[in-house]
Parts: sequence; structure tokens; C-alpha cells
Amino acid sequence: MTFPVEIGIDGFSISAHLLFETAAFVIGFRYFLYLRRRAGDELPEPNRVWIMIAAALGAFLFSRLIGSLEDPPSFLNSNSKLLYFYSNKTIVGALLGGLLSVELVKLMIHEKRSSGDLFTYPLILAMMIGRIGCFTSGVYEPTYGIETTLPWAMNLGDGKLRHPVALYEIIFLAALWLLLIFVERNYKLVSGVRFKLFMIGYLLFRFLLDFIKPGYRLPIGLTTIQLTCVCGLLYYYHTIYRLVLSPLKLISNER
Repeated sequence: MTFPVEIGIDGFSISAHLLFETAAFVIGFRYFLYLRRRAGDELPEPNRVWIMIAAALGAFLFSRLIGSLEDPPSFLNSNSKLLYFYSNKTIVGALLGGLLSVELVKLMIHEKRSSGDLFTYPLILAMMIGRIGCFTSGVYEPTYGIETTLPWAMNLGDGKLRHPVALYEIIFLAALWLLLIFVERNYKLVSGVRFKLFMIGYLLFRFLLDFIKPGYRLPIGLTTIQLTCVCGLLYYYHTIYRLVLSPLKLISNER
């Protein structure tokens, strides 16, 4: 395979990364609408619309904010900071930015019910599709690992054998999806717990994954994304506490 992968049709070529990234948004949203029709939505339509707008806006802004701060010296020394800001993004920033924006909007519209469960599986699906696109970019997109001698190491375009971290993430997300389905088939989770478990699992995974990714590290030895993951995990400290010490409190009496 030659990186970055280009898909050509009749002399016209398009980046596979862009194609899969677009497909992730479209398919993920269509899957969300399907689940909403099938399972129903406890939130009224106007509130759900405001929440979706907030999630999209927060994800867009924070994905680029955290992405830009992944390498602070490069950002500060860039000729066009606005272009640099727009060009760099990360899913960790998108998830936490969307979460923050949604919580603020819910306070404004006085919506106290959980809104994240319906987003969980569509998000996982969209992220898996998006990571296929990241993989097709090889080392030309900052989703690749450090060099390794493991049997499954891959040449991602620079002649060096590396951890294919995009594939690791796809495998993890698939396993997390199956785990959540298994749990929900055996237990009735309290509203909102599905999304919280997804966020906790993914943030913990990304914190660990960044140890085998190259890139700028802050003086404390961690990346900006790892610090962002820590902030997200601290936000969910109450759920983590219950998960470790009192998991039954996350389960409803209904079934």
C-alpha cells in the first residue's frame, strides 16, 4: 500500500482520508436518526435540536483548539495562526468540547435529562470509519505510532516499521461497542450511563495510546491530548468512583 492513499476514478482522484472522514459524518448521523426513530427520544424536539447544534459547534471549536495546542511551539511560530488552528484537530477535543457545550446549553434551556445515550453508538461507528481514513494517510496525518519491532508493525509511508495506532483504535472501539451491548443486554443501565462509560473507556484508552505516538511532550512528559484526557476523566470522577466501588448504583431496577 502506498501512503497517502488516493482513490481515482476516470482520471479524477480524491484523498481516501477525506472520503472516509465525510462518510463518518454522514453514516454516523444517519445511524443516530435510525436509533432515535427505533428507540424513541425522551427529550422534546426543540431541546434535542439545540443540543445537537451545541454539540456540533463545541466539537468543531475544541477539536481545533486542542489540536492546535498539541505542538505549542509550532502553533506560536506559524505564519498564519488562524490557518494552523483550522487545519489541526483531534477527536478528544471534539468529544470534550461537544460535552461542555451541551452541558452549557442544557443549563440555559433548563433540560435536566441525560442526552448522551443516543449519541454513543453513532459516535463509535463514525470514529471507526474516520480512523480508517486516518490509517490511509499513513505518516502524512498525525495518527501513527513510534517505531517498533513487533510482528504487526507497518511501514506507513516513511520506510520505518511503526505501531499502526489507527488500527489499534478501530479494534478498541469495536471491542468497546460489543462490551456496551453485552452489558445492556444483561443489565438496565441508568439513563446517561452508556455515554459516560463510553467516554471513560475512550479517554483512558487515548491517554495510554499517546505513549506510543511521537509528537511534542510538555515538560511533565505528557502530551496536550493526554492532559485533556485527564481533565475529562476528572470530570467523570463520580461515575468512575461508582464503577469501582458501587457498580450496582449504575443499574436501574427496571428490566
